[in-house]
Amino acid sequence: MRRREFVTSVVASTASAWLAGCSLRRAGAGTPSRPVPAGRIMTVQGWIDARDMGVTLPHEHMLASFQPYAEWTRQPIPYDADEVVRVVLPRLQRLRALGCRTFVDATAVGLGRDPVVLRRLAEASGLHVLTTTGAYAARELVHLPPYVRTDTVEALADRWVEEWTGGIEHTGVRPGFIKLGFNGRALSDVERRMIRAAALTHKRTGLTIGAHTGPAVAAFEQLDALEREQVHPSAWIWIHAQNEPSSASHIAAARRGAWVEFDGIDASSLDRHVDCVTRLRDAGLLDHVLVSQDAGWYQVGTPGGGTFRSYETIFRSFLPALRARGFDDAEIDLLMRRNPAAAFTVSVRG
Repeated sequence: MRRREFVTSVVASTASAWLAGCSLRRAGAGTPSRPVPAGRIMTVQGWIDARDMGVTLPHEHMLASFQPYAEWTRQPIPYDADEVVRVVLPRLQRLRALGCRTFVDATAVGLGRDPVVLRRLAEASGLHVLTTTGAYAARELVHLPPYVRTDTVEALADRWVEEWTGGIEHTGVRPGFIKLGFNGRALSDVERRMIRAAALTHKRTGLTIGAHTGPAVAAFEQLDALEREQVHPSAWIWIHAQNEPSSASHIAAARRGAWVEFDGIDASSLDRHVDCVTRLRDAGLLDHVLVSQDAGWYQVGTPGGGTFRSYETIFRSFLPALRARGFDDAEIDLLMRRNPAAAFTVSVRG
């Protein structure tokens, strides 16, 4: 057996042993023992039971395009869907062998979202895959369709609800959550309208709002806006929370009920992410934490899809680092299985 095959076998065996045993052990002191909710999740292949979601990566990417919207409307950069599948599928198959069962593709509207490719990859890999509705104002609005600026809040929500009820672009694929992108500063007018439209959409669909945010100033403005619309913070995910240096802000958001997502895990940021998760665990708030890598992806317009960041760092490096910090099986199960199932369950949270 070659070395790479041996290492993969060992890691897969370890993951399998954890999956088999972690739910049978009692949580450590102060660790919530919340069961997986008896709800449903919408994937690109349709409904699944939340209890079947399994180990989940809540923020990754398979395919992305950074072509500005104005250029895309004039002449989209073409790509070969078959090549995308050839490049991405082996990586998903290795991920599944490590114990992952659900992959949340967080590629936003305007950044190359392709529900047909995602459905093909879900079918071929055996992974449950979620996709998005919503709008992306980050990167200074360059990926934002003009209608996001001109629609009323209600009309914008109607567009997103239509993707939920009728499927995305006549594909029959329905979104599993609402993805918004913000610039990380105090919210602009268009960003305030987006979060209000997301609140209306949530109340009509039960879809969770995942907000590319970063710094706390934008995060807490969004939480305030949601609460004014009578949407509970548990319907909102603070994406890229690791870009806010204040752990006090992470704790404050979690105490309000929000999901705090540390999703930039790679070899260079391992210690930072372990510290972020540990601080919330020590504050008794581990049941409000999501972890992922923001990794991948096939980048449109780059030969062969460009440089691909591995989806495997969480399994090979991050979870062992948490264990070295004293995390037990029940706490890891909470992070990797129970929290994502609760976060993405389709349910109106008023």
